[in-house]
Amino acid sequence: MQNKPIPIKSLPFKELQTLLVEQGFKKFRAAQIQAWIYKKYARSFDEMTNIAKPDRGLLASLFSLASPRILTRERSSDGTRKFLFQLEDVHTIESVLIPDENRTTLCISSQVGCSLGCRFCLTGSGGFKRNLLAYEIADQVLEASRIAASEGSVRISNIVLMGMGEPLLNFEEVLKALQLITSDTGLGFSPRRVTLSTAGIVPAIAALGKSGVRVNLAISLNATTDEVRDRIMPINKRYPLQELLAACRRFPLEPRRRITFEYVLLKGVNDSEQDARRLATMLHGIRCKINLIPFNPFPGSEFEMPDDTAVRRFQKILLDRGFTAPVRESRGKDISAACGQLCERTDKSKSADQG
Repeated sequence: MQNKPIPIKSLPFKELQTLLVEQGFKKFRAAQIQAWIYKKYARSFDEMTNIAKPDRGLLASLFSLASPRILTRERSSDGTRKFLFQLEDVHTIESVLIPDENRTTLCISSQVGCSLGCRFCLTGSGGFKRNLLAYEIADQVLEASRIAASEGSVRISNIVLMGMGEPLLNFEEVLKALQLITSDTGLGFSPRRVTLSTAGIVPAIAALGKSGVRVNLAISLNATTDEVRDRIMPINKRYPLQELLAACRRFPLEPRRRITFEYVLLKGVNDSEQDARRLATMLHGIRCKINLIPFNPFPGSEFEMPDDTAVRRFQKILLDRGFTAPVRESRGKDISAACGQLCERTDKSKSADQG
């Protein structure tokens, strides 16, 4: 092995097992170590008390076991919590924990920044910095789970890759992270409770379908014509609506699973009755549900939130045509934790815990 310690959380289970055996450990140690990390939230090898002390010292010389630093924790008036994590290279990412009546959902990031430049989303305004590594993606789940356990809070039930970045532009690392999040030797979440959201990277949607990783798929759609989608989501110029919807029709769905189409309603842009009727026609025959999301304003945005009458009128047209179309309540707006409001924070001096 190399002299520099290897980040142990970067290793797939089988690879960790092989490296341990090469160093004289028994094969079962790999499962034991991962259980300490992902089930008991150990931050150091010294905490792994059912491993002999000399072996713990050897592990510490071979591997590093680092965690992202939590710079801030903020709590919204509605109970939503936002975490600002600092990575080893001092870049920062945000994750959001959203409690609800029947579930607690953690929204995680897959990139630092975003290259897509969707005009209704703050994340892309600062540009793209880098992809997250698989363990940096999974670490958000691990750290939020650790906090929930230490506080006696309700366990996280659902994971959504809807934070900073486009997951399918970080395909390989996201796939590794999903395997870690859903494996029994990792964080152990059911794939049915994990959702990946994409702006529509058509070849990667097909690759995800063939990968064998059976998480839920969500499509950030937000328009019913190429003209409007080109304007608000530049990725549409590369993968227009017809190609995107064809990829969705081909995507393999297990029984009782549906694709979720996310539709951010922008006043006077995509919220007309004609848009609603066109949306119903476009999605006919796709096993799906439609999440309607009234736009969450942010400083400098050119768009406005439609009024409740327009939102309900849009929803009724979809409901009347047999679609499941809930209006998703925006959570955490007072701490800039709502959909489209996450970004890399450049003021990293603050490390206060605000709840």
